[in-house]
Amino acid sequence: MKTGAKSGFHPSEDQPLVIGQTMYVVTPYSRIVALDSATGQEKWVFTIPDGDNASLRGAAYWPGGEGAGPAIIFGTRHGRMYSISAATGQLNTDFGVNGMVDLKTPEVMKTGMEKSYILPSPPVIYKNLIITGAGPGEGPGGKNGGLGPAGDTRAWDAKTGKLVWTFHSVPLPGETGHDTWGGDSWKNRSGVNVWGYMTVDEQRGILYMPFGAPNNDRVGVDRPGDNLFGSSLVAVNADTGKLLWYFQIVHHDIWDVDAESPPTLFNVTRGNEVIPAVATVNKNGLMFILNRITGKPIYGVVERPVPKSNVPGEQTSPTQPFPVLPEPLSQTTLSRTNLYSDTPEHKTWCEKYVDDNNMLLGEVQYTPTELNRYTVPMPGTQGGVNYYGGAFDPEHGLFIVNVNNLAQPMRIIRNPDGSYVNSGPLAGLQRFWDPTNHLPCTPTPWGQLVAVDVNTGEMAWRSTLGVTDSLPAGKQNTGRPGLGGAIVTASGLVFIGATDDARFRAFDEKTGKEIWTVGLPAAAESTPITYADTRGNQYVAVVATGGGLIGAPLLSDEVIAYSLNGTKPAASILNGRLPGEATPPAITLPAETYVAIPPDATPATLFPPGPGRDLMLRVCSNCHSPNLSASRRMDAKEWNDLVQVMASRGAVATDEEFDEISAYLARSFPRTPNPTPPVPR
Repeated sequence: MKTGAKSGFHPSEDQPLVIGQTMYVVTPYSRIVALDSATGQEKWVFTIPDGDNASLRGAAYWPGGEGAGPAIIFGTRHGRMYSISAATGQLNTDFGVNGMVDLKTPEVMKTGMEKSYILPSPPVIYKNLIITGAGPGEGPGGKNGGLGPAGDTRAWDAKTGKLVWTFHSVPLPGETGHDTWGGDSWKNRSGVNVWGYMTVDEQRGILYMPFGAPNNDRVGVDRPGDNLFGSSLVAVNADTGKLLWYFQIVHHDIWDVDAESPPTLFNVTRGNEVIPAVATVNKNGLMFILNRITGKPIYGVVERPVPKSNVPGEQTSPTQPFPVLPEPLSQTTLSRTNLYSDTPEHKTWCEKYVDDNNMLLGEVQYTPTELNRYTVPMPGTQGGVNYYGGAFDPEHGLFIVNVNNLAQPMRIIRNPDGSYVNSGPLAGLQRFWDPTNHLPCTPTPWGQLVAVDVNTGEMAWRSTLGVTDSLPAGKQNTGRPGLGGAIVTASGLVFIGATDDARFRAFDEKTGKEIWTVGLPAAAESTPITYADTRGNQYVAVVATGGGLIGAPLLSDEVIAYSLNGTKPAASILNGRLPGEATPPAITLPAETYVAIPPDATPATLFPPGPGRDLMLRVCSNCHSPNLSASRRMDAKEWNDLVQVMASRGAVATDEEFDEISAYLARSFPRTPNPTPPVPR
């Protein structure tokens, strides 16, 4: 099923919902679509009013109650939340104002109603409550760059849309955690938001909220202290929002680690004791397994000394928490002696890249970014585990998750006004790789699927996830970076897309062996879903659009479903490709070109005049510094793809304005013939 592209493709991380025999797909084209889950035949379509677009990661389902029927609940990039009938796709007019609740209320938009605010991931449903996270953006950095909309979690009546309770993610005076903010640094502080997924223990009525880092998430000079509830897992009473316990994963986060993946609930069996547990995994590559009633670690946590920042005024925490078990899920350190080494050409490129740019490599986890020097902590902001989280098999006690062994250079510079910001042509969204071919400089595997036995805390297995088609034969089994999670079936199959090599794979859960691979029209940067029809035929479906922050090409607008029995027997999965499937095609990753920009450059000197300039500066200043755009050189399609990615993550503009921004950037910063990255001094 195509999701609705008319001119160009937009990225999607949607995991479809299947309720009964209906699949609900949230498209990136202002459409919510209901399909027959077995045939793909369209049942109804809801078009979002005013040219607004749905949030990137999908919708939630409320089964109905208090006289109201079942509903599909979703947020938009203009800060609205809609309730539509699951049966007809019509607006539920009793909800909010004619089916819509405006999430941009004065209580959270304290620094101005014009600021960006979205609902980036689906809300969680508990009884007759819709519980929403927040998307206030990451802030541009610099002076006052950490201020903005609040990242509070809120609960709404599922029938009427009325606000029921609010949890202050940055504690107010008198609330637990307020003393972890030095001076007045808590006032109007933005970030500290659940931009990923929450989880509810329905039996106990406990809501688990994974909060992100405070703004600005690379520099904390203006926010001394540990900064609760930044980068923390927080448990509250789901009925009232009252705090039960918290566990801070990173103190005073200046690495953009966040705690965004869905907390996973399971039981840990130790001898004769059964412990209700919750696990959190994050971009730091660490897994913490906690008692989900008390928040106490089950396998122990130690505070270890970590390096101190050299940025003036930056008061980093002297220690950070590390789990005794499990071992790190991904690579967590990087040195000059363990860069990529499997092919001589890329090995030489990586060594020169590090040496010519005088990069400080993260030989210790939580190496802080240095002033005026590119620093490469490990994992980077797209390393470890991202928003998608892991899958759990209760029968075998295995937690299964895909990880990225990917780093990212960062550099702190001093602005003319005395503030500090992460900036530079190799900083921002640039990964620690050769931008002409997307070959990382970290040691392989660059992507893995791993399994943890939660009853022992030990690693059960590790498997390489993904291939690099551009490398010579015998060197391609490198693993690949990706976004999107795994699912595990009752029969012991693990299905996953995620990787930028545009494959969909199945693994044997017990051994981690890859047993089936099929090519996709584009990378599936989403989590699949499995379901059955009325005849008992089982399917697995996945959204495959490409795009996203990992750099996969935007090539498709399709939702693809595979039958695991019936016309394509389940046995065929165990024997390789499905009947009639071709060999997965080689994927060519887009090259990128960068140029050096002076650290004291301003928008006035960097951006040439012309239609779209002022619009671009206004829209692109709400998140990362617009100067990052001036360091890139890409063709018109590549600029359009990047703008669509930013739109899907909360940039506020109409579709026509995004087109104008893309045209301005393509005209002002076209691709140059030589795609060699700069060597800034």
